[in-house]
This record gives sequence, C-alpha cells and structure tokens, in this order.
Amino acid sequence: MFKQRVVFVHGAGNFGAAAWPRQHGMALSYDALFLRRYGYDPVAEPVESSFAEDTAIILRSLADDGRGAAGGHVVAHSQGAIAAMIAAVERPDLVFSLTLVEPACLSLTAELPATAAHISLMQPLFDVRHQLSDEDFQREFVRRVYATDLQQPATTEEKRSARRLRLQAPSWEAPLHIVPGVPTLVLTGGWEPLYEEIAGYLRETGALHHVAAGGHRPQDSPDGDRAIRQFIAGVSRSQPARAS
Repeated sequence: MFKQRVVFVHGAGNFGAAAWPRQHGMALSYDALFLRRYGYDPVAEPVESSFAEDTAIILRSLADDGRGAAGGHVVAHSQGAIAAMIAAVERPDLVFSLTLVEPACLSLTAELPATAAHISLMQPLFDVRHQLSDEDFQREFVRRVYATDLQQPATTEEKRSARRLRLQAPSWEAPLHIVPGVPTLVLTGGWEPLYEEIAGYLRETGALHHVAAGGHRPQDSPDGDRAIRQFIAGVSRSQPARAS
C-alpha cells in the first residue's frame, strides 16, 4: 500500500529518530524519514551550520527516490523549521504540509518586540562565539535563554553537542522573508513569548496555531503529538490525488 512520506527535521540537541520519540509510531501509517541536519553526525566532527545545506537535505528527502511519487509532509522543530520553510518556498509542489514546532524563524519577526529583545540579548554572544570555547558558549547560551546553569559537558557526545550549538548560525540571519503558501500548523508550548510571537505572525498569514504543554518540546506531550498526527491526516484526506 502506498504511504505518503513524512520528513522530520530536528532542532538543536538530539537528531535523527532520537529527536522524535513520540512520533516513531507514525511509520506504521506513513513513509517516515527522520533526518540529520548538516553537521549532525554521530561520528564526524561538527561543522558550521548551513541553511542552504539543510534545505537541500530536506528537498532530497522529498524527491521520488523510487517510491513512485515525489513530495511529502514536513515536520520541523526549532532551528530545523527555518530550512523547512525555505524548502516550502522554493518547492511548494514537494511540500504537502508544514508542521512547525516552536519555530525559530526569527528573521520573519525581527522587528516585533519579543524577537527584537531576544536578538538584542543574544547578538553580543554570537558576535564572539568564535572566540569562546564550546563549553563557555553553551553555558552562556543556556543562561541567557533559559536563565539557568548547565553542568560541564563530560561525555564525547555532550562535547559534540556543545560544539554544534556554538557552530549554529544565528537564526535571525536566515534568508527567510516569505511565508510559503502551503497548509501549515504551528505548535508551541505556551511558555516563551518569543515563540508565541512567531506563531502569531504565522497565524496572521494563514497558519493554524495549537498550544500544547511541554515547554520547548510540545511534540513530546500527548496533546502535541495528537495535534501533529491529526493535522497531517487531515491534509492527507484533502489531497487524495497526491497519495494515489
């Protein structure tokens, strides 16, 4: 039986299937791909992030790779939402729907109050990121974003994660200025004005907006997971020709 493809794009931290523990079961109904963004490799050393490379990875995953059809649904979290939106702008024919979870699409809302305040807080840190150690950058990043302290990374993977964080380009520098005209759900955790502001902007341009518990990872809550599944199922039912 033909299954529509669903592509999952992680944010910072865990990547691949590990970033989407509640969504693993969607592979029973869909052709589910859990991507690794550029620079996220379990063995190779992290490299500078690239919005263009991330977008290319998403578009390749939506190509007809022998399954008999091209295109699919894209579910993206935080920084991963940037490349997902760029992919939808460049190739709306391949992106059936967008689900953006706590999207870090700050270049869309850079002049709005919460986003402007966040950029003002974080820009000085990113300006000196190449002069800081991975651990120092991560510690200061967590202090500024979450107002808490972080233990020193100890394991090899924790140290790689700290380096990946430092090598991420500021999200407000993404070349994202147009909202794609595809069915879109924005899922937020209701905890941070920054993400609610971005969600409000996208809602005004036609997106649906759902708030679920779970902080920065509402996709891990039963309500958030249900919202993702119901949205994709609804879009799939409304576009039967694409599943034939």
